[in-house]
Amino acid sequence: MTLRCLLVDDNDAFLEAANTLLQRDGVAVVGVALNTAEALQQARALRPDVILVDIGLGDESGFDLARILADDRELGAAKVIMMSAANETDYTDLVAESPVAGFLAKSDLSADSIAWILSPTA
Repeated sequence: MTLRCLLVDDNDAFLEAANTLLQRDGVAVVGVALNTAEALQQARALRPDVILVDIGLGDESGFDLARILADDRELGAAKVIMMSAANETDYTDLVAESPVAGFLAKSDLSADSIAWILSPTA
């Protein structure tokens, strides 16, 4: 079964590169969003399996979006993974306190790294 993914990042160039990389890895990128409003609309309409959210969304917080997504009953079982170009240690406490499946450094983005985070033993 192909993993269905929504990408949320305020950087168009990253969205394009991540989309290409993940599609090549066999992940179905069903949508992209640049901000919270677009992410909520896309997530509700597309019902992805996983939503990759950049921690910094311009003036918005990816962590705030993650909380909204976690409380949204229209999304079903979508898992949220936070992403950043920064090191995970910069966000360890925030990730632990948030309703997300985990953290993924943008430099480590791949289908395998997503699958590892979503695996029950991760």
